[in-house]
Amino acid sequence: MGFLTDPYAVFLVRWFHVLSGVMWIGLLWYFNFVQIPNMPKIPDDQKPAIGKVIAPAALFWFRWAAAFTILWGLIQAWQLGYIGDALALGLTSKNAAHMSIGFGMWFGLIMAFNVWFVIWPNQQKALGLVEVADEAKPAAARTAMLFSRTNTMLSVPMSYSMVAVHIT
Repeated sequence: MGFLTDPYAVFLVRWFHVLSGVMWIGLLWYFNFVQIPNMPKIPDDQKPAIGKVIAPAALFWFRWAAAFTILWGLIQAWQLGYIGDALALGLTSKNAAHMSIGFGMWFGLIMAFNVWFVIWPNQQKALGLVEVADEAKPAAARTAMLFSRTNTMLSVPMSYSMVAVHIT
């Protein structure tokens, strides 16, 4: 048995996957259930603190938590020998556990793609971290918000399918 498939290594990878996933989904839910709904209530003179300090820091942790959640999850699926069967949604193994975990993996991959290639680039525009015309900022903010809401909706079946079955 190699180091990466040692039971303690499997445990550590699972633990890192869970920790980074909690950070990712926690920040996702913070944005969608706390920050976005409450931004209109914040006085205009206080909004720069959110846009220039809090949001960029939260988005840093958000996108890296997404990346590491995916990384640790893929390593875990490889360690336990079901990565291909899960990504094939159990069609190759005829195993319902692989199908369930596979749906969770695909939802997670879609969500991470949204984070890195839609939400983050549009948030950079909306927050003025990259230069764009002022009229482009509201559209970028709306696109980021819509994809973030999509990820929030996907996080429920993703989480369910990941914990509905225990694969050792």
